[in-house]
Amino acid sequence: MNTSIAYDIVILGSGPAGLQAAIHASRKKARTLMLGRLDNSSLYWAHVENYCCQLTMSGEEILRTGREQAISFGAEFRDEDVLSIEREDAGFALTTESGDTIRTHTVILATGSSRNKLGVPGEKDLLGKGVSYCVDCDAGFFRNEVVAVAGSRSAAAGGAVTLTRFASEVHLISDRLDIAPALRKQLDDSGVLVHEGASIKRILGENAVTGLELEDGSVLDVTGVFIELGAKGVLELTASLGLQLDESMKYIETDKKMRTNVDGVFAAGDICGPPLQMAKAVGEGCVAGITAANYAKKAGQTK
Repeated sequence: MNTSIAYDIVILGSGPAGLQAAIHASRKKARTLMLGRLDNSSLYWAHVENYCCQLTMSGEEILRTGREQAISFGAEFRDEDVLSIEREDAGFALTTESGDTIRTHTVILATGSSRNKLGVPGEKDLLGKGVSYCVDCDAGFFRNEVVAVAGSRSAAAGGAVTLTRFASEVHLISDRLDIAPALRKQLDDSGVLVHEGASIKRILGENAVTGLELEDGSVLDVTGVFIELGAKGVLELTASLGLQLDESMKYIETDKKMRTNVDGVFAAGDICGPPLQMAKAVGEGCVAGITAANYAKKAGQTK
């Protein structure tokens, strides 16, 4: 069941930039919610040895400690992904994979910049020729065609459901689905053909995608393959907001206070560009958290 929840600040991302933003925003008494799973962060699987005043430490330990710090100052956390962000007169409405609608005047984007790849033959050569990493960007090119989505999280399941409005048939290839029950029901009701416990061996085709070979030797005749591993990328989520990107079209442009060109939207960390280092992410998260909290106060959200 959908609910409407009001927060001063909602932070997307579970890495060091988002955690530092949550710490500083909540310390300034802004009602702060952080959305995302810790193991989505690339830091989670790393060992850190180049962060000032800290000897070698596991990324998982750093993230869990940061989360405990933020909670101690009043921040809230939900271990789920965001499926969409829409602009409203009073701010923004975010739809989560559990079906909730969360409303806020202020959003901090701290989701990182990595694009997860399958790493299978044909993926690189057929990029833009049937292989895509963005359902929201490219679904319209596959009207009345048979397509497949690869992935096990909310981006894949949500993307597969979206594609049913365009494609004649949609397959979802997943080793093991890990999504909220509400999203699973939506997927089951959508008509998507779910191949759970399967994985892609290679993407077939020369000048365009013609099919998928699965690890069990079976072949699916598809003309499009959408690789959606993990949560939705921030560029997908914010496509309708008109965020200004840098010259590479990979990173979000911000000023020194981590403000984007969209009023009420801030960004921090790897999504703002290199160097892709924890020290930079933490510093930008600090600035974004403070600036966003001040913005929320002016908007009349905090008391």
